[in-house]
Amino acid sequence: MILPIVAYGDAVLRKMGENITQDYPQLDTLIANMYETMYGAYGVGLAAPQIGLPIRLFIVDTEPFAEDEAFTPEEQEQLKNFKRTFINAEILEEEGEEWAFNEGCLSIPDVREDVFRKPKIKIQYQDENFETKVEEFDGLIARVIQHEYDHIDGVLFTDKLSSLKKRLIKGKLANISKGKIRVDYKMRFPLLKKKR
Repeated sequence: MILPIVAYGDAVLRKMGENITQDYPQLDTLIANMYETMYGAYGVGLAAPQIGLPIRLFIVDTEPFAEDEAFTPEEQEQLKNFKRTFINAEILEEEGEEWAFNEGCLSIPDVREDVFRKPKIKIQYQDENFETKVEEFDGLIARVIQHEYDHIDGVLFTDKLSSLKKRLIKGKLANISKGKIRVDYKMRFPLLKKKR
């Protein structure tokens, strides 16, 4: 089932996500719905706060990036085959020299900006079977994970922009929160006044 994606301005996007246990209600269905929602919006990642749940759960599938000829054939192969569910994730290390990449977010449509992040991460998480894993990732995969991980910490990519960039997009962000934007996927807008 495709769920509405929560738009910028909703308080749930600013909450620190709670850890969950294996008996979280209908977890398998929730994860399946999140993948369906992400694919329906042409995303490469989606975090539970983006569908209104303040829990530490996010999903990533980088296959759409595999078509990009800016990447080497090896990188394309890696991106094509990377699909993961992250539960109760904790980034243990981030290292390397920060690099810029133009990021966007399904909760903040039509806003894209360069964001600087470290290229390598070490992360501990549980998969959909609640098996604990510790893995290292780099490059674009690491970046997508970092972006989604920020969501479960109540952080948005726009928080990482310079004060000048933040001022330049302020009007766009206000319009998104009021529902004054067109998207081709279901969204929930926090400031959209309901007509009585």
